[in-house]
Amino acid sequence: MSNTPLAPAPVASEHVDLRPRNVSFGWEDTPLHWLPGEPFAGHMINVLHLLLPAGERWFVHVYKQALPYIEDERLREDVVGFIGQEAMHAAAHDDVLPHLKRLGLDPTPYTAQVDWLFEKLLGDRTLPPGRARHWWLMERVAMIAAIEHYTAFLGDWVLGADELDRRGADPTMLDLLRWHGAEEVEHRSVAFDLFMHVDGGYRRRARTWATAFTALVFLWQRGVRFFMENDPHLVDGKASFGQFFMAGQQGVLPSTGSMLKSIPKYLSRTYHPSQEGSTARAVAYLASSPGAGGGVRA
Repeated sequence: MSNTPLAPAPVASEHVDLRPRNVSFGWEDTPLHWLPGEPFAGHMINVLHLLLPAGERWFVHVYKQALPYIEDERLREDVVGFIGQEAMHAAAHDDVLPHLKRLGLDPTPYTAQVDWLFEKLLGDRTLPPGRARHWWLMERVAMIAAIEHYTAFLGDWVLGADELDRRGADPTMLDLLRWHGAEEVEHRSVAFDLFMHVDGGYRRRARTWATAFTALVFLWQRGVRFFMENDPHLVDGKASFGQFFMAGQQGVLPSTGSMLKSIPKYLSRTYHPSQEGSTARAVAYLASSPGAGGGVRA
C-alpha cells in the first residue's frame, strides 16, 4: 500500500472562521431520563458527558504541541479556533456530571477510567527528544483526525434528528447536544487538515482510524452499560446491540447502516471532511441556540 500523501478535495465554501462561543445551560429541570420512554437511547447519548471532558482536554493538549509544526497561517488560525471551541465543549459537558450525581447516578467510577486513558495511556510519554517524540505526536494528531470524523458525523446527525423533538426530549439537553454538534460540523475539517499538513501518510491514517474506532466502540459500550446498570430508576438495566439497532431504526440514535457507511468515506483516498455535512445549517443553529445565544468570545 502506498504511503504517498493524499490530495483530497476540500469544499472552499464550507470553510468558516472559528471562534469559541460563550454558553450557559441550566440543568435544574432536566430529568435523568431526558428522552421520555427511551432510557437506553438517552444513556447512549449521555456517554458523551463521560468521554468528552477528558477527551477534548486531551485534544487541546496535543494540538498545543502541534502548533510549532504549522507553517500555514490560515491553518494555524483554524487550529487556534478549534482549541478554543474544544475547551468550551469540555467545560460544558463537565457541568452535566454533578447534575447526574444529584439525580442518583454517580459517574465517577467510569470517568476515572476515562481520565486514565487520556492522561496516561494517550498522554505524553517519557521519550527522548527527536524521532520517537515526534512519532508519538504525529500518531496522536492522526488519531484525533479519525475521532473528529465521528464527532462531525454525530454532530450532523443530531442537527437533523427531528425524532428527538417529536419524542419530547428535554430542551436544555437537546440544545447542548445541538450547539456542540453544530460546532463539530463547523470545525469538521480542522483535524484532518492538520494531519495532512504535518504528515498525511495513508498508512498512519488507516492505522490510527482502526485504533480510534476500536477505542470508541469499546468505551461507548462500557459507558452505556455503566449507565444502564447504575440507573436508580431501572430494575436490572441492560444494554445490547439489538437495542442500539432498534433505536437507530426509530431515529432516536444514528442508524447502524449510516455509521458503517461512514467508514469507507474516511478511508477513501479522495475524502475530505468538508464534503460531508453543512456549515450553513450548523451556523444557522448556532445563531438561534438558547444556550449559546449567538455569542462569540473575544
